[in-house]
Amino acid sequence: MSAVLLAFNGPQAGEWIEALRAHAGGRELRVWPDAIGNAADIAYACVWLAPHGLLAACPNLKAVINLGAGVDHLLADPALPPVPVARVAHPDLAARVTEYVVLHVLMHHRRQRRYDAQQRQRLWLAHDQPAASEVGVGVMGLGVIGSHAAAALGRLGFNVAGWSRSPKSLPGVATFHGEAGLDAFLARTETLVCLLPQTPDTEGLLNLALFRKLKRGGAAGGAFLINAGRGQLQVDTDILAALNEGTLDGATLDVFPQEPLPPESPLWAHPKVTITPHNAGDISPRVFAPHVMAQIERFERGLPLDNLIDRTRGY
Repeated sequence: MSAVLLAFNGPQAGEWIEALRAHAGGRELRVWPDAIGNAADIAYACVWLAPHGLLAACPNLKAVINLGAGVDHLLADPALPPVPVARVAHPDLAARVTEYVVLHVLMHHRRQRRYDAQQRQRLWLAHDQPAASEVGVGVMGLGVIGSHAAAALGRLGFNVAGWSRSPKSLPGVATFHGEAGLDAFLARTETLVCLLPQTPDTEGLLNLALFRKLKRGGAAGGAFLINAGRGQLQVDTDILAALNEGTLDGATLDVFPQEPLPPESPLWAHPKVTITPHNAGDISPRVFAPHVMAQIERFERGLPLDNLIDRTRGY
């Protein structure tokens, strides 16, 4: 039976190894960097932020499973072997990211930061509250997760639009696509939710010029940003500039170009910013592990991998 390489960088490495061992079914696991052994024995690799060049050293590699939704680090490896690459997925992932998006859309919609500040001042003061149907929410990225989030926001009554690279159609959601549809999408959007993958086309997309195209003066009381996609999409200095000039009235950020976010970043202390530690879609490796090993079993039976990555598109 072919060996599986486990190569992780990050705080969950130990948990992943333990979980995958519990579901290995007698398959030999080789853990980087301690016990790779003969690299020619390795047919599959389960990786997260593995060092570039590592997979090229496995001459008989058949497939790679990326243990997360973001594949930008893996695809940036110039020596990545020409084998199928899939990302780990679970139905609960879309549900968890949707929970995060709904939580923070509602936080901005219901003026919760303002009420939190009033509580600290012991100030009893109610503010006008628009209906959800009066507020334009725009979701960038209409894959499985983005479509799930857009549908949930629609069920809450928000006026939801979606933007994607290629044409998509979702019930009850006004959809826009491509560069030609971006400005119209932004012009109707007061709360912008970003769930896009990182590709050369999306890096730096969330910048000051884009924020200035969002709808202001509507029922939401300003423009707001929620980024639970990828950190390289946003320009942190532009977010700060947009907040300070009033182009943005609030931001929820789960991802950053540099993670962890450095302690000296002014985003930490900004009164209009909510920061979370890239946990919008966190699922325990114990939940994912059975699906990872099942992918390998399916592939060995001649079935295609689920959630296969299109290298030309970058996701």
